[in-house]
Amino acid sequence: MAPYDESGIGADDLIIRRINPHYHVIFDDNRQCRRISSKAYSPSSGPDAGMSIDVEQLIITAGQQPQQYVVDPVFTGAVAFSASSIRSLGLWIGYEPVHDNPYHGEVWGANPSRHNKFTKTQKDGLAAAAAWYVSIDDVALQ
Repeated sequence: MAPYDESGIGADDLIIRRINPHYHVIFDDNRQCRRISSKAYSPSSGPDAGMSIDVEQLIITAGQQPQQYVVDPVFTGAVAFSASSIRSLGLWIGYEPVHDNPYHGEVWGANPSRHNKFTKTQKDGLAAAAAWYVSIDDVALQ
């Protein structure tokens, strides 16, 4: 799907990023703790690939419990951001349902030449804006 910014996602809507400890959690030697890595705040590879997310309001509207919906044996935690905090970083949010997840979306870079790349400032901004949605024991947000 071509990147775009969905006007139906309001500024206060919660955007959920699932966390897979195998890929998104590292041990920080400086702080002597486990924490979420910057990889969690990066898009997938590919020309129009974005950062995979779920839109909380879609899950709720469908009658699902979002904190239960976003975890499974692979994704044991999740963080959330307001849509406005994502957009304030120069990023777009759009719906991109997939066969097993109708609430799926993507976050893309708004710059047409860099849709699938986030700057360090954008990654750091996502990390700063993130709040636990479903926490993982003994893992720090930053």
